[in-house]
Amino acid sequence: MSSPIRIGIIGQGRSGRNIHAEFLKNIPEKFTIAAVSDFLEDRCERARKEYGCAAFQDYKEMLADKSLALDLVVNASFSHQHAPISADVMNAGINVLSEKPFAKTAEEVKELIGVSKRTGKLLAVFQQSRFAPYYRQVQKVVNSGVLGEIRLVKIAFNGFARRYDWQTLQAYNAGGLYNTGPHPLDQALGFIGRDITPNVWCKMDTVCTLGDAEDFCKLLLSYPGRPTIDLEVCSNTNFSPYTYLIYGTYGSLMGSMSHIDWKYYVPEEAPPIKLIKEPLPGPSYCSDKLVFHEEHWDVPDEDKDLFNSMAARFYNNLYDALTTGAALAIPPEQVLQQIAVIEECHRQNPLPVKFQ
Repeated sequence: MSSPIRIGIIGQGRSGRNIHAEFLKNIPEKFTIAAVSDFLEDRCERARKEYGCAAFQDYKEMLADKSLALDLVVNASFSHQHAPISADVMNAGINVLSEKPFAKTAEEVKELIGVSKRTGKLLAVFQQSRFAPYYRQVQKVVNSGVLGEIRLVKIAFNGFARRYDWQTLQAYNAGGLYNTGPHPLDQALGFIGRDITPNVWCKMDTVCTLGDAEDFCKLLLSYPGRPTIDLEVCSNTNFSPYTYLIYGTYGSLMGSMSHIDWKYYVPEEAPPIKLIKEPLPGPSYCSDKLVFHEEHWDVPDEDKDLFNSMAARFYNNLYDALTTGAALAIPPEQVLQQIAVIEECHRQNPLPVKFQ
């Protein structure tokens, strides 16, 4: 495949334009925006002026236009259209990058993987938060072993907002867990393991939203011998003291997307203690003279633009996959696990459908 890669983008809203097109236009040595599609004509006209590309109101016309010689299509359509349109793209003989959520059900993901294998076309999902600098640092600390065995990983992607757009409607495969949730959930599964089907407990509700999809989600994941995951994606709290809070057997970690602290003791430095079954003299409390080590991390200057930091690493990997056959850092089989968890959360919380 020649360079640069010729891209078509389906959707010119917040994601298709503001996220993908605005990033891709800055790396013309790797990617060229050859065409876009959006059912709104004013967005098509804007794209023609901004990117000098072809524009279509019907994405199927874009896929059928062989003169565009598209190598890749970014599927930034409405969430409920992600799965069927991704299948259309691959069946048209073009590689596809789907926005999240990848699909509504695990079965839809399996079907997409099948289409990818049958057509020989690459199937990728925009899970750029796998490359977040704070997540990579947390993983580095955890993998170093200084915190000991990890027992609990708490992740909070919270805020306070009253949302009133299509991302609040179940009919559009929306809500907090489908919209925001794929980012922290993808990270969370990296701690409990991408090789298992975790036990799921979830509580969802509608709180501040004007739609009928949840904006409150508390999710617990567990599996024998693995850390427990406590994940929140809620739109009704003004206080977010951490993004990550981790409990280990030697210490703990707490941090945000820009600053992380961790504190631990070294077992070899700890004074010996023994179990005493009899009442302590005095009476008195247990006394343990542990020496704790403290370390800190601040996001590097080159990663302070969080989105561009994540997107650059994601698109570099995608470029390598398309041009050299490199493995995708986030293969669709891993996202299958994520969608299966989300599907189970919704099964446990059947909220009433109020809007069609």
